[in-house]
Amino acid sequence: MQELRPIFPEITETQWEQLTAMAALHREWNDKINLVSRKDIENLERHHYAPCLAAIKFWQLQPGARVIDIGTGGGFPGLILAVLYPKADFTLVDSVGKKIMVVEDIIQRLGLKNAQALNARAETLRHEHDFITGRAVADLRTFVHQTKQLIVHGVKHSLPNGILYWQGGDPATEKATSGMSPFFTFELRPLLWNDEKFEGKRIVLYRSQDLPKCKKPDLPE
Repeated sequence: MQELRPIFPEITETQWEQLTAMAALHREWNDKINLVSRKDIENLERHHYAPCLAAIKFWQLQPGARVIDIGTGGGFPGLILAVLYPKADFTLVDSVGKKIMVVEDIIQRLGLKNAQALNARAETLRHEHDFITGRAVADLRTFVHQTKQLIVHGVKHSLPNGILYWQGGDPATEKATSGMSPFFTFELRPLLWNDEKFEGKRIVLYRSQDLPKCKKPDLPE
């Protein structure tokens, strides 16, 4: 965690302590359940925590803001965001029960009062949130059509309400296939040691008012 500290001076000492404890729990669980590639677990903080922490560089949330993290897996980015934004409320959703079991355990053992875990599929939910987050969960068109009913309109934050998505690949291709352009883009490589691991990786925001313009996903025959 030490190499992350100079990059994120905004994070408090208490938050670093929580993140360090969280990383220990992720490693403990990863020996039992494959949350992160076994080959990549030694790079947990650099490859998985750092890109989630990058949100603090541009995103401010009002107290009581509601965020739902879809396809959270081992809690990325939802668990990290819950530490960064203790006055916002986070719901971490995954359809895989054993992963939600891990997330629930980490929430309880860290005493995170602003986070809850939910074993469900996004398309079955009808809750209202200010933001949806996802980290390379699925084809963007599919993700949007399964989740856009979860956003409430009109609440003011530093960024407009919508989908905050951790994305890779060619942005021109993504725009062509989805029919949407992001309202905001934050490139990760310049922030994170100029590491080629993050080449083409970015955090993007798709505004709630733009989501209906997304092309309908191709349906299986």
